[in-house]
Amino acid sequence: MEQLFQSAVDEVSRLLGLEEKELAILGDADAAASELVVSEFEKYVERKYNPEVPVVLKKHNLMGVPIKEEYGGRGARQLVQALFLERMGQTGMGVITFADVHQCLGSLTIQDWGTEEQKQRYLPRAAKGDAVLAYALTEPEAGSDPGSLKATYTKEGNGFRLSGSKYLISNGSVATNLVTFAYPKEGGKGPTAFIVDTKDKGYSVDMRLEEKIGLFTSDTSLLTYDGAFVSKDDMLGPEGKGFSVAYSALLNGRIGIGSGCVGVMADCLNQVKERATSRTQHGKQIGKHQLIQKHIAFIESSLEACRWLVYRAAIKKDEFEKDTKNIPLRNEADRLSAVAKYMASRCAFESADHAVQCFGGFGYSIMSPVAKHFLDTRVARIYEGTDEIMELKIASSVLGKDFEAYK
Repeated sequence: MEQLFQSAVDEVSRLLGLEEKELAILGDADAAASELVVSEFEKYVERKYNPEVPVVLKKHNLMGVPIKEEYGGRGARQLVQALFLERMGQTGMGVITFADVHQCLGSLTIQDWGTEEQKQRYLPRAAKGDAVLAYALTEPEAGSDPGSLKATYTKEGNGFRLSGSKYLISNGSVATNLVTFAYPKEGGKGPTAFIVDTKDKGYSVDMRLEEKIGLFTSDTSLLTYDGAFVSKDDMLGPEGKGFSVAYSALLNGRIGIGSGCVGVMADCLNQVKERATSRTQHGKQIGKHQLIQKHIAFIESSLEACRWLVYRAAIKKDEFEKDTKNIPLRNEADRLSAVAKYMASRCAFESADHAVQCFGGFGYSIMSPVAKHFLDTRVARIYEGTDEIMELKIASSVLGKDFEAYK
């Protein structure tokens, strides 16, 4: 395995214990990440979605890492899922975005909220890699404020008709199914979650959004529901409880993004170490210049600090999974996931900035191995909870519910 990842796995195993089947998952993750390095770079330079990601993950049986074995997955606990995504993060945030959305926001949400029939119908295909899932919450006028959703549904016969648009949806144009959210058109209730089949004639991909400043290898799309039909059997969770479904999904997703950002920091450290020991300026290796060492110290410190924030959040989430009616435990897992995502995304972006500086002029080239991280990690401070929303969640968890900015 890559040295920094192997060290992390060894330490977690020593302190917390990892079973043989969990180590096997992480070995598969290492093999998949190594296999994706070339295609990720090539597609990044071309600024195109990388279709090899689901192919390679399927090849190594990594499309359903956190899904229970009874539904075809690997049955990994949250801590092992975090380690898996950390390794994938070393290839870049494009791979992480695909895997996090498909598994944490898509598959786990169905596993947590779906009926037994829904789990049997969707999870084995998703875990095997024969289906790709997406999570469609954001709209053109509804980002950090999901209460502003404009998508609506009406009841019709044996199901529902959905109308509206979804914006900035990762995996949107490659998904077979989406977990999506809409309000009842007649009003009077909260939003409801649905599982939408992208083959329905009322569903369309308006465009792939390729004008992004980074994250080129991840599919991002604008979607339209023009009377898309959803069977009543594909309503996810109770009617009117869409926010509960959405927020539980984001708890999983934030740990996933934090894990990926840790992987980015590890790759930045690897790249800078190689550069610092091989590049010579002013008659010596640049790593012997103290100001270069300052950059390296920042990346290393950020990596170590954020790695354990993410692991702690994952461990707390695992504790909650064993006692799902324990609301204080759930709130603590939510708080720690916000802290981990907030710190890891910021530190990953800053670490990539330090890495670019160490690379000098070449670091500013799209052909450098660190420019990708600099461009891609900026979105990690926005999606699945902006810095500002994370700050509000963290502060209100300290001050109490009476100080929540948004009820």
